[in-house]
Amino acid sequence: MNPSSNPVGRPSRVRRRLIDDRAVTEVMIDGTWVPWDGGPADPLGVPAGVTRRDPSPQGVVGSAAEADLLLPFAPLSFRDFMLYEEHVIAASRAMARTYLPRQYLVTALYEKVTRSTFPMFKPNALWYEQPIYYMSNALTFVPTGSAVAAPAYADRLDYELELGCVLNRPLRDATPAEAARAIGGYVVLNDFSARNVQLREMRSGFGPQKAKHFLSSMSAELVAADTVDVTDLAASVSINGAVVTTSSTRAPKHSLAEALAFASRSEQLYPGELFGSGTLPGCSGLEAGHQLHAGDLLELEIEGIGTIRHTVAPGGQP
Repeated sequence: MNPSSNPVGRPSRVRRRLIDDRAVTEVMIDGTWVPWDGGPADPLGVPAGVTRRDPSPQGVVGSAAEADLLLPFAPLSFRDFMLYEEHVIAASRAMARTYLPRQYLVTALYEKVTRSTFPMFKPNALWYEQPIYYMSNALTFVPTGSAVAAPAYADRLDYELELGCVLNRPLRDATPAEAARAIGGYVVLNDFSARNVQLREMRSGFGPQKAKHFLSSMSAELVAADTVDVTDLAASVSINGAVVTTSSTRAPKHSLAEALAFASRSEQLYPGELFGSGTLPGCSGLEAGHQLHAGDLLELEIEGIGTIRHTVAPGGQP
């Protein structure tokens, strides 16, 4: 749906800012930001939660220009899907190249000779049958503008640009159509990663833990679901002002509505629960071959949804 189709007088976006040490909700109505005066009810039906979290979990200072921005909502939970085959293959290949160089030589020779993808780089059979996700940490989200750093156990800090959606009504045993109607809004997500730890954890069979749970972030504004068509939005990653990756939200294996419907099978979902699309194709440093360094400015953008900006601080701080 085109943004211009938003009904007159209805909020199309929601943000929360810190004004005089108080969290204030603002809404965009007819293209103008105004204070929300709708009482305790949330503008888009998404529970705000505790949106004022420590923006610098590593004890570093973020962007002064965005210091007043809070999370647009604090997610009750965070399920992160893996919907893009191109990302899975490219990230698997890059992981082998970076952390398993001897094995990578074998895979590279296989791909050169056969002119086909090395089988173990592809998703497993279940991925093609149903949406795959893991439960991440909903309590370590920080807003755009926060300074970020690699955790003490990581050899580097990597980013992952994703599209996120949040529910504004309960779901259980939903059809994809019902699931689509339960989406309250969209945000840009960044799933930070510690790749050296991730490789070992994935081999445990339990999925990522410390590799992912230490930090995630989201854009400043929650975009009303009925104001944007997210099936083919342009996306980009920039480092220090230079675009290093362009991508889009098109062609996932399963749509977000299908993923939500699957998650609701015999399971109650609630307003405020957050779901990620998984990394858009090419939109991680691992895939693109761009490693973050202290002092870098990272910018992650999805057209019509928003932008996440972070300054990278020295890693390993307590």
